[in-house]
Amino acid sequence: PTQEHVGPNYNRAAYISHSNTNKGIINKIYQLVRNYTLRKKLALVQKYTGLRTGNLLDVGAGIGSFAHTVQQAGWQVTGLEPDATAVANAQTLYGLQLLPLQQLFTLPAASFNAITLWHVLEHVHDLHGYMQQFGTVLAPGGVLVIAVPNYTSADAAYYGAAWAAYDVPRHLYHFSPQSIQQLASKHGFTVRTQLPMLFDSFYVSMLSEQYKNHRSNLLAAFWQGLVSNAKRGKQNQHCSSVIYILAKA
Repeated sequence: PTQEHVGPNYNRAAYISHSNTNKGIINKIYQLVRNYTLRKKLALVQKYTGLRTGNLLDVGAGIGSFAHTVQQAGWQVTGLEPDATAVANAQTLYGLQLLPLQQLFTLPAASFNAITLWHVLEHVHDLHGYMQQFGTVLAPGGVLVIAVPNYTSADAAYYGAAWAAYDVPRHLYHFSPQSIQQLASKHGFTVRTQLPMLFDSFYVSMLSEQYKNHRSNLLAAFWQGLVSNAKRGKQNQHCSSVIYILAKA
C-alpha cells in the first residue's frame, strides 16, 4: 500500500501497539510482558549511550509507553507517530504530545544521543531517506537502536506463510541480520551488537498458531517459542526478533 492509503490497516482494535487493548489472553500477556520490557529497553539505552539521561528520539512511538518510561527517568524525549489513534492514546494515557512523523526531516542536526525504533523500520516507506536522516540528527557518540522481526528465525521457518511477523500489509520490508548489516553500512553506520528479543518468539508463535490453525494453542506456541530461542545462535542470527545497536562508522 502507498503511504497515503496504508492508514486504515492500522485502525483496528486488535492492533495493540496503537489501540492498547487488553481483550483476549494474548493481549493480556502482551500487556504484562510490556511493563517488564520497557524497563529493560531503558537500561539498554543507558548502557550503550553511557548516559543516565540525555536527548532521545523515539520514532513510531505508538501510544507512547516507551517515550513515557524514558521521560520519567529524566530524559528529554521527542516522540514521532503518524497514526491519529495512537497519538490520541498517548495524550490520554501519558500526557504526551507526539509529533507527526514528517517532523523527522526538520529536526536539528546532531541533537539526539539515542534514536529508537521498536518494531518500526519494517513499516517505513522511505527506508533510505529515514536512515540518512538518522545519521544527520544523531549526536557524536550516539546510538541508533533498531528492533525488527527476523525472517530467518527458527519460528519463521516453522510457520512459513502463517508466520505472524510478516504482518501483511503493514510490514513493508523484511530484514535479516545480513540485510541490516548492509543497510547500516550503506548509510555510514556499523552494527555494534545484536541482542535477542526472547519474548517475541512466544508472542509471534501465539499469533502464528491462530493464523495457521485458526485457533489458539498456547502450549504449542510456548514450545515453538522455546525451540526458536534455543536455535537463535551465538550472534542471535536466528532469533524471532533482534535489537541492533548501530553507531556512526
